[in-house]
Amino acid sequence: MNETSYDTNFGLVVSMIREAQQRAYRAANSELINLYWKVGQYLSNKMHADGWGKGVVVQLAAYIQSKEPNAKGFSDKNLWRMKQFYETYKDTPELSTLSRELSWSHNILLLSKCTTNEEREYYIRKSLYENYSFRELERQVDSSDYERTLIGGAKLSTLSRVLPTTVTQNFKEQYVLDFLNLGEPLREDDLQKGLVREMKRFILELGKDFLFMGDEYRLQVGGKDFYIDLLFYHRSLRCLVAFELKTTDFKPEYLGQLNFYLEALDRDVKKPGENPSIGVLLCKGKDDEVVEYALSRSMSPTMVSQYELALPNKEILQAKLRELGETNVIE
Repeated sequence: MNETSYDTNFGLVVSMIREAQQRAYRAANSELINLYWKVGQYLSNKMHADGWGKGVVVQLAAYIQSKEPNAKGFSDKNLWRMKQFYETYKDTPELSTLSRELSWSHNILLLSKCTTNEEREYYIRKSLYENYSFRELERQVDSSDYERTLIGGAKLSTLSRVLPTTVTQNFKEQYVLDFLNLGEPLREDDLQKGLVREMKRFILELGKDFLFMGDEYRLQVGGKDFYIDLLFYHRSLRCLVAFELKTTDFKPEYLGQLNFYLEALDRDVKKPGENPSIGVLLCKGKDDEVVEYALSRSMSPTMVSQYELALPNKEILQAKLRELGETNVIE
């Protein structure tokens, strides 16, 4: 057989091996998390019923080590985490089931860095959907993705009715680009080159359904060439997404150029059956009222987002969330 035949005939066996390995890993991980849950439940009950304290947990860790020296992960510190794990999710059966699909490292991260089960549920579901590694999940938590998503509520121009109702859930009002390590003053070509250079991390910030199609994507209209800063395709929305980068605050005139690009994409690039193209203006800052006025008569699905070159202050975002919550109650 030639090399192509090998890939065709033998590749299926390799795929079966990899799928079996993944299932075995998931099964082993699930058993391990179940064990930690049971140990945590046992410790919680003992502490409430028999008054076990830190000293007893230290003794238990030493006893486990003496009886099962090959058993890893049963230090006194980790035993306390098992108790916390059980007590955190014991009253939320659905969440406790979902948490067992993540690794123990993922769970420890969410236990230590999240303050509510609502926040933990957000990251658990997103981790499972996006298949986050530990480092990827850590960055999302550190960049306050949960708070930014709740505050965001990205505004889409009036033509959004032709798109799936979930469209705004796939975009953010603010993107954190701290991984670029860029300072001010910032030029648009520096921002563009930085995003292309760090495309893997930028797509992590965007979401897994974004597929990168190119930078300086060329459009021909009439006898002239025009270039879109960054062009993506979104799998679940089934549409092209054009990003235009601005290192200044939003100005209404920016929409004219982006709408022109979207029209050209829909006429010349979009395939039959795909949804209308979406445009995102990524600006240094924006005035929400100016944006609302500008988008109200926009003839294309367009949204305006802003970027941050450093991690946002989590406390400030949480305070804004509380403020929005109080406003909603009053209204």
